[in-house]
Amino acid sequence: MSDISTDTNMKKLLLIFGFSIGTLLVTAQSGPYMLIGTYTSNNDKSKGIYVYRFDTKTGQSSYVSEVQGNDPSYLVVSPDKKYVFAVNELGGPKKPGEIAAYSFDKSLGKLSFISSQPSGGDHPCYVNIDKTGKWVIAGNYSGGSFSVLPFSDGILGKPVQTIQHTGSGPDASRQEKAHVHSTVFSPDEKYLFVPDLGIDKVMTYSFDSQSGTVKPAAEPFTPTAPGAGPRHFDFHPNGKFAYLVNEMKGMVSAYKYSAGTLRLLQTIGMLPKDFKGEIGSADIHVSPDGKFLYASNRGTSNTIVIYRIAKDGRLTLAGHESTKGKTPRNFNFDPTGKFLLVANQNSDDIVIFKRDLKTGLLADTGNRINVGKPVCIKWID
Repeated sequence: MSDISTDTNMKKLLLIFGFSIGTLLVTAQSGPYMLIGTYTSNNDKSKGIYVYRFDTKTGQSSYVSEVQGNDPSYLVVSPDKKYVFAVNELGGPKKPGEIAAYSFDKSLGKLSFISSQPSGGDHPCYVNIDKTGKWVIAGNYSGGSFSVLPFSDGILGKPVQTIQHTGSGPDASRQEKAHVHSTVFSPDEKYLFVPDLGIDKVMTYSFDSQSGTVKPAAEPFTPTAPGAGPRHFDFHPNGKFAYLVNEMKGMVSAYKYSAGTLRLLQTIGMLPKDFKGEIGSADIHVSPDGKFLYASNRGTSNTIVIYRIAKDGRLTLAGHESTKGKTPRNFNFDPTGKFLLVANQNSDDIVIFKRDLKTGLLADTGNRINVGKPVCIKWID
């Protein structure tokens, strides 16, 4: 009798134990997926694109999978979250620039390569997709151009249109020709904004989501200061303001936006007035709540600058935060907006900060993701 009772109790304990382990595994695997684009050339620390799970309560992460790629530096996720596109930041006759398409298995957290197509120019550094999921836009840095590629039923087509920029800027070493650095849709996607570092202009195009065609807008460009080097661009959640990071001058330009036109509100420095080091500004993002603007400084600063955004769109400095690493090429908020993650390209890590939602300031969580040459962070939740 006691043996039967013992067996029953053991079975109950095993069931409880098994349920507990299962619950822990499910809990450990919960949270959004984080995708990390990297540089792979001349680098034995990275193979391609990495997938992690991110715990939005603790700021901790866990490795899930990886897929090989050729310098898949910048990424974009399709609106249905079933596909991911990466630039292959290559250039030259033997290795021309490409856009690679991957399918994403959300149940496994796994990317699978589908195909690639020419990007229409050398060293594509930025890729975007419209809300219909039909048109992929690739910006070619060395090529000074951008291309529109069709996407349908999992098939990425060759460019249907390539727009070539021409011109130069006052810095002969950096602005000898056009250098497209990003391709950003307006909130209603009727316009495409293309900051060009080489010609000191933000080019503006009207966009037709039915045909995928672009053409110069009524106001075809917005000039920046000579030698500013416009790079990345972001809109405020309210759609009334836009912000541009100028790589070469270490400045942020704030604009009032309406129907394809930008009107300069303010230009503000990204570095302390007594800063004497190398300037190399990079990424820029408005916080999801629309209260703060963040931008990254590479060069010898290696900081994130934080601004408060006023009701009229103007900026006031809130502070600077060390990125705890080298060369913060890209950063991003987690889907909750509570954390800010910085990809430090040349220290091979991602540093995770907690945001103070009232002040906008950042606090180091101590959490790190060690990955070779990280240069882009995207999310699938």
